[in-house]
Amino acid sequence: MFKKRLLTCAVFTALSVTSVQTMAAGFQLNSQSATGLGRAFAGDAVIADNASAMARNPATMAMFNETSMSLGFTVIDSDVRIKDGTYNQLKIGGLPPIGNNEFDISGTDGIGSTAVVPNFYLVVPINDQWAWGVSAYSNFGTGTEFKDDFAASIFGGTTEIQSMNFGASVSYRLNDQWSFGAGLDLIYGMGKLKRDIDFEYCQNVSDGWIPSYQCDEQRFNVLDVDASGFAVGGNFGVVYELNDNHRFGLSYRYSPTVTAKGDVDTIAGNSDKLDMPLPDMAEFSGYHHLTNKFAAHYSVQWVQWSAFDSLQIAGIEKEYAWKDAGHVSVGGTYYLNNDWTLRAGYMYDVAATDELKSISIPDSDRQWLSAGFTYHIDSRSNIDFGATYLIGKDTQVDEFMGVEIGGMPIGTSVSATTRSDAILVGLQYSRSF
Repeated sequence: MFKKRLLTCAVFTALSVTSVQTMAAGFQLNSQSATGLGRAFAGDAVIADNASAMARNPATMAMFNETSMSLGFTVIDSDVRIKDGTYNQLKIGGLPPIGNNEFDISGTDGIGSTAVVPNFYLVVPINDQWAWGVSAYSNFGTGTEFKDDFAASIFGGTTEIQSMNFGASVSYRLNDQWSFGAGLDLIYGMGKLKRDIDFEYCQNVSDGWIPSYQCDEQRFNVLDVDASGFAVGGNFGVVYELNDNHRFGLSYRYSPTVTAKGDVDTIAGNSDKLDMPLPDMAEFSGYHHLTNKFAAHYSVQWVQWSAFDSLQIAGIEKEYAWKDAGHVSVGGTYYLNNDWTLRAGYMYDVAATDELKSISIPDSDRQWLSAGFTYHIDSRSNIDFGATYLIGKDTQVDEFMGVEIGGMPIGTSVSATTRSDAILVGLQYSRSF
């Protein structure tokens, strides 16, 4: 009975680690374009300087007079590490009969990964009022991997999460001030997750009165998932142009629950699917062309992470206490000449997690320091480059997996100070026809 309860708690812990990795606000993929990356996505729901604007607000397609295409990629290099920490491994048997072995996990690094996230956009005006567009990009994804000999294997393992949005949108210009847009998203998600549990088991091998204990480390898998699936979401937006130099944009995105099907195996049971809810998002942006050379822009984004209240896998339900989050960003664009446009931005990104923290992906509030440029090859084509240094905070993590017997906690635990930073670099080609 004790072993069964312990293993059920192990699955709970594995799910906790998995969800933080997959859904943490700091690892929401703000990587839709190199242009936006270079200004910390400040003003991206209204600027409309290339076709990638439709990813943040479909109403911006009404501002294009010619067919426009953008394609590119963003490289995300995340640096996740444990600055200092202690892991207490469960020990069963021996003297005393139940205890812990302490391991120093300070200095564990190389947990993060490097990912390449592609994107593609096409906007086609039909007439002065209507336009349509298609897009392919990602909003969510991450990847981490602890080494096989990492002591706290139940709290860290292998995670690979990828998602891709395939969108189709239309826009309508009502008059010189108001434009509206809406679209559908076909979201493809896939994931591979693995968690192991380990403990030391000791047994008396003596035939006499004096005990002699032989101890062995037991290690086995408690979570192994390889699944993928599709879901349909939607988005709509509005643009208000005060005049040629000042405009505002507002958008809302409905995100569905993705049902991923495949192999979902746990020590407590098996299943063929995993439901993963995604959060809705709303964004407001402003753009102000203040002089012939300079423009200021900003965005406020809200993400409904509180909708992620539980996760069910193989008959086990895990409750969470997440909070709504989002970001605030400000930026500036300097139109140097006909060939070069320079930009920069700053973002403060608020974490989604509240009480629940994880050593696997330590979620915290983050700051974005961004810069980029556009080089105009000719009047119809250009290349964009953007770069961001993402600065996290030291995060205290205290996790426990086990049971209480007679008011005494029995199990395994980890206490650590973690840190997560990242570098993002994007490159993009845009052309009008």
